[in-house]
Amino acid sequence: MDLPPSKEAAIEQGKLFITEEDCYHELGFSYPTWKKWTILTVIFLVQVSMNFNTSLFSNGLDGISAEFNVSLQAARCGAMIFLVLYAFGCELWAPWSEELGRWPILQLSLLLVNIWQLPVALAPNFTSVMVGRALGGLSSAGGSVTLGMIADMWEPDVQQYAVAYVVFSSVGGSVLGPIVGGFVQANLHWRWTIWIQLIFGVFVQALHFFFVPETRTTIIMDRIAKRRRKNGEEIYGPNELVPLRERLDPKEILRTFARPFIMFVREPIVLTLSLLSGFSDALIFLFIQSFALVYKQWNFGPVEIGLAFIPIGIGYLLAYLSFIPAIKRNIAERKAKPDDERAQYESRLWWLLFTAPCLPIGLAIFAGTCGGPPVHWIGSMIAAAIIGIANYSIYMATIDFMLCAYGPYSSSATGGNGWSRDFLAGVLTIPATPFFENTGERPLQYASTILCLISLLLVVAVYVIYWKGPALRKRSPFAQNLALGRAPEKQSNEKGHAGTKLPTNSRRSSCARSDQESRVRPGIASRQQSFAASRVSSRALSRRNSEEA
Repeated sequence: MDLPPSKEAAIEQGKLFITEEDCYHELGFSYPTWKKWTILTVIFLVQVSMNFNTSLFSNGLDGISAEFNVSLQAARCGAMIFLVLYAFGCELWAPWSEELGRWPILQLSLLLVNIWQLPVALAPNFTSVMVGRALGGLSSAGGSVTLGMIADMWEPDVQQYAVAYVVFSSVGGSVLGPIVGGFVQANLHWRWTIWIQLIFGVFVQALHFFFVPETRTTIIMDRIAKRRRKNGEEIYGPNELVPLRERLDPKEILRTFARPFIMFVREPIVLTLSLLSGFSDALIFLFIQSFALVYKQWNFGPVEIGLAFIPIGIGYLLAYLSFIPAIKRNIAERKAKPDDERAQYESRLWWLLFTAPCLPIGLAIFAGTCGGPPVHWIGSMIAAAIIGIANYSIYMATIDFMLCAYGPYSSSATGGNGWSRDFLAGVLTIPATPFFENTGERPLQYASTILCLISLLLVVAVYVIYWKGPALRKRSPFAQNLALGRAPEKQSNEKGHAGTKLPTNSRRSSCARSDQESRVRPGIASRQQSFAASRVSSRALSRRNSEEA
């Protein structure tokens, strides 16, 4: 790597790059608690807005169908394409947020999403609706950035409360859409489903612009280094030592983008938990399409059908509150048993052992109560609340476990989880109504029973992973190379090959750190982690890396 002469000279003279240890008190980890939670609350609203965009559109389907003379199934393609491209968009935005900073990338994402609302709100034809929805989905950064911001401000051992908060915003946004949408559908033109999305989007973008600072560690370190150079100290930030063209090398970005999908296919833990999480989330979008069929049996109108989603939101809230003592118990167990592998990893799934069965139980109750009178409608709503408890719990526990189990590769592991949730929700949007209309003699009950049986198989996998987790991780190339402190793609320790070893002075895993950094900047940023790593002097490590370069 060729550095500008002044920087090479600085390294040779021992005037090195800044490390986290040099400026930890100025990084996001040292923000006061009130500031961290203020930032996180704005991010909460941003995430709600993104998921609100996925679901409110469905309340405009009747109007779109009538105005553009297309079938309801064709109109649903607007919901489907947004979700499918949202799944890919989250993965595309992640590397850029790590290299250029969270703030500009999230601002750009929000701006583009807001801009692409206009072709839909002003659409002269159905093609404009589809194009606007497709570009809006692809422009949504989603959890790939918001979860990264958690890792910018909390050390891994204490970030569970923040993760639980953001997960609540993610699932909550998807049910807020139909609740608001019922009133819109009953009283306004369908285009107001888009204008409301735009108004909400502009509001949260303004909040983010004014109240959220940059949190990305490497970007803050660059700024600190520049400030110190003005005061006469010859020191450089991590990004200053590598040209942008190298940090954003297309091959490296492609590898980063491909890794979540590789892990999704090759890692049994990622595949199983992602399928469970994706199936659980897809149920909510199936319900968005099916609730009209179910509650019309009780003569519900658009407003009442929208309000029928409140029990799912209540389920989310109950699950979120239940995780607070569960997280407290988990933290205490990890401290009490520092050498117990199950306590450090699989114990994060402990509460899910009790809440995951809510998914098949809720679906079974729903199957028995969704057939209309003389059964009271409250039974199906109780079932929906139980399903909401399961959906939140599955998302929270699987994300938390993957953050811990996959360390520096947790962005890719959780990326596969998020991709599966959005992708499955998207592809199942189109067949949802025919599935609930045409399955057997009593289609609503039969369709729900089929979903119950599928969920039962996936829930059993949670218990398998809990009890067999250590054995499964030993068979995982990513988890084992993490334990050995090396990148899975480069397992040799040949000299001169950047990225063959993770830095030995690094802290424990952070979902914000992509493996791209492990390859491009093996010794610059100190948060590329290995659980087996020993701690050495940051400055000594810096000198060693510069000598090898």
